[in-house]
Amino acid sequence: QVQLVESGGGLVQTGGSLRLSCAASGRTFSRYAVGWFRQAPGKEREFVSAINWSGGNTYYADSVRGRFTISRDNAKNTAYLQMNSLKPEDTAVYYCAASGLFSLQQGTYDYWGQGTQVTVTV
Repeated sequence: QVQLVESGGGLVQTGGSLRLSCAASGRTFSRYAVGWFRQAPGKEREFVSAINWSGGNTYYADSVRGRFTISRDNAKNTAYLQMNSLKPEDTAVYYCAASGLFSLQQGTYDYWGQGTQVTVTV
């Protein structure tokens, strides 16, 4: 089992920044890829970004590429999502998840956090 807890969400104005954290406990965190997903009101949950076990490979959704940066610190059992130049359309609940595969597909992620709300105002 891997337990994941997100933090760092909040209310920010357009153009602002937030850094989300995903703290892991349980099985060896460094064995897992980490993905960030988000779900806006009335919409399905969508992929945002993923990072492989070592941090050497990353991938981003087109909507966030160039604005968001995913990273991880395996010594701290924590992954991060740095979000810059935020837009109102980034408003959503953000979830981190862990998978044995480096994947963009939600179905491959076995462990999920409870989510953290990000709200971007005009």
